[in-house]
Amino acid sequence: MGAFLLFGSVHGTEKQGLKIPTVSKVHRKVIFPQGDGGSKYFRIPAIITAKNGDLIAVIDARRNTTRDLQHTRNIDIAYKISTDNGDNWSEIKFMTDFPDGEVGSDASLILDRTTGKIFCFYNYLDHDTEFNKLRPSRVAVNYRFYLQTSEDHGKTWSKPIDIRDQVLPASVTKRDFVFVTSGRGIQTRSGTLVHTIVHVGKGGYLFGSDDQGKTWAALRHASLFSPANESKILELSDGIWMINARLNGSGHRYILRSNDNGKNWSGRKDSSLPDPGCNAEPILYTSKLDGYKKDRLLFVNAHSSKGRKNLVLSLSYDSGQTWAHKKCIEKGPSGYSSITICKNGDIGIFFENGTKMTFVRVTLKDLTDGKDKLSKPYQM
Repeated sequence: MGAFLLFGSVHGTEKQGLKIPTVSKVHRKVIFPQGDGGSKYFRIPAIITAKNGDLIAVIDARRNTTRDLQHTRNIDIAYKISTDNGDNWSEIKFMTDFPDGEVGSDASLILDRTTGKIFCFYNYLDHDTEFNKLRPSRVAVNYRFYLQTSEDHGKTWSKPIDIRDQVLPASVTKRDFVFVTSGRGIQTRSGTLVHTIVHVGKGGYLFGSDDQGKTWAALRHASLFSPANESKILELSDGIWMINARLNGSGHRYILRSNDNGKNWSGRKDSSLPDPGCNAEPILYTSKLDGYKKDRLLFVNAHSSKGRKNLVLSLSYDSGQTWAHKKCIEKGPSGYSSITICKNGDIGIFFENGTKMTFVRVTLKDLTDGKDKLSKPYQM
């Protein structure tokens, strides 16, 4: 599959208008090259670390065009696995093999830490049934929410089931434009699996499972959070739930917090996180609750108020109130991005580098210029 490239050290990216230094070392590999598996294009990365430490990278195989699922008849969900922290990747495999007119898109992943089961959600559309019924209104598209699971660390996947009618509030109709956010959801410390749904023009909903994924439902106690578009949820070390949201037209990320598991939300624009209106991702790296000396929160995004460029990795020690370290990973084209922690403690990022679906791996040492290191081996 080819060797990693190693970036040299530079003094920053001021020429691109970004006064953030570039990380001194980054392991880089294009893992879904154009034409792989017969697909001309790929989009919408998602990545997760399985319980055994393998990395699973999931992607839209957009066969003939980069356009979204309502505009094309040929998208399948593809994936690859790495057993060595991303040094090498398996051949491409397909979770779906839809006939012409049926499409799946915007995959997202959750790991149940207890069982090791992996849940893959994506939005499904049949162009020849529901879509044509709704098309004259030009109001919305009846995406279904499909779920497939793996009990062998991503090697094989169950047949899809449709969970849309289980996880949406009763007030949402088929004509409402709703979809599951790509990237990843979470498992709380209590064991609840939680994920986000976008209601275009209104905000977002939470859904989840309290029985290790046997059943799924809208979180009845949780209210609509707004404003928000594609949004990621985290449970912080102090138990607060945080939403890090895309907010088109604002030029920045929008942060919402709840101290009652989503019943009430307070929000603010984070002026320290410029964003062009693009999907991005936070992850809780370490917590004092797990015996580490520091709480560490990571966030990766296209760090630009205009244009999808300048992929930046940010690190916070105070649950995102401030960002102590920032490093530019890619000063060129940078679209959707997803983040995970490798079994060796390195930080893995899977992102759209233009049409190149690229995996990079960065160490905590290089992110912080040697100022920070883990106090113990990384705990999966």
